Parts: sequence; C-alpha cells; structure tokens
Amino acid sequence: MKEDSLANKVYVEVRKKILSNQLVGGARLIESAWADKLNVSRVAVREAFMRLAGENLVEFGERGGCFVRKMDKEDVEDIRELRELLEVGALKILFEKKTPAIIKEFEEICDDFSDMVAKGYYGGACEADVRFHEKIIEGAGNHRLLRIYKNSNIPLFHMKLGQAMSAMEDYADTEYEHRAIVNAIKTGDWESGRKALVNHLHRGASAALELD
Repeated sequence: MKEDSLANKVYVEVRKKILSNQLVGGARLIESAWADKLNVSRVAVREAFMRLAGENLVEFGERGGCFVRKMDKEDVEDIRELRELLEVGALKILFEKKTPAIIKEFEEICDDFSDMVAKGYYGGACEADVRFHEKIIEGAGNHRLLRIYKNSNIPLFHMKLGQAMSAMEDYADTEYEHRAIVNAIKTGDWESGRKALVNHLHRGASAALELD
C-alpha cells in the first residue's frame, strides 16, 4: 500500500477517535504507538498528524509531541451554535422528505447505541452517537450540506468514556433524546423533534463545560 494511503488510514482512524471523544483534549498521540497499532510507518503517522493539525484537531507542543487539541468555553459554544444551525436545518428538510427507510436506519443506530452501552463498549457507543448526528445530515439528501458538516470536523463534546455515574447518566439521557427525535420524525411532529434536538445539543454543551 502506498505511503499516502497508509497516512490516510491513520488519519481516518485517529480523526474518528477524536470526533467520538475516545481521544479527549490534551491526550498525547505517540507516533510509534500508532505506527505499531495500525501496522504503518512512523512517516505515515506523522503525515496523518500534520493533516489533523491543519484541521485544528491536534496541535504540537512547544517541547515536541502531538496532542489532541483541548476545547475552551468559546470552542464549545461555537460548536453548539454550528451544530444547531446545520442539524436543525437538516432535520427540517428530513421531515419534509422522510421515508420509512431513514426511520429504520435511525432506529438501528439507537439500538446499536443501547447495545454498546449495555455491553460496556463505550467507544462503540460514542461512534454510534456520531453516526446518529451524521444520519440527520445525510437524511436531508443535500450533498453540499453533508460536505460542509464533515469538513467542519464537529466533535461530540458531552460523552466521556468510563463507568462513573455521571457518564452512565449521560448515556441514558443521550439514548432518551435520540429516541425522542426519531419518534418525532415517525409522527411528523416537527416542533417536538426540533425541541428535542436543540435541548440535546444544549445539554451536551453544558456537560462539556462542567467536565472541563
């Protein structure tokens, strides 16, 4: 496999872990560890880290080393506002063109999320959460909107991996809110769906600020 393909392999994997909050702000990314983990060269890892730095997802320390970029209060508020603009807009379009197929996909993601939590696969649960929100954007059927969303590198910011009570409450709240959004889509209740999504995003932002 060519070096650029290997670098992309690393980029995709690390980016996924960052956006699903499996790699939290401040976490150090060690070249040799990722090279061994993904069976690639350190050159490929370094290229991937440079690409992620260009997208403002990681940063290099003054004394060397690569770290996941931490989010401050302004970052969290900016992300919430951006997600609200894009996701609520996409949800409105989705309501207008909803199909049984999209509802089934949402329900499968919700089931996957709850199954992952029940089995203690919290990383998988976080990835299912990312898929849920990406599905809202995809469901609108607007390719330009989807491209903007993915290029914005929008991370989860309310999920924290672990078994602390606060984390488990967050997983439970997330499942409840996701299913409320899906139920609103099924019943055609736009206002309930909009409120459920907005409240979900606001709770996430508040939780992120409390945990930081």
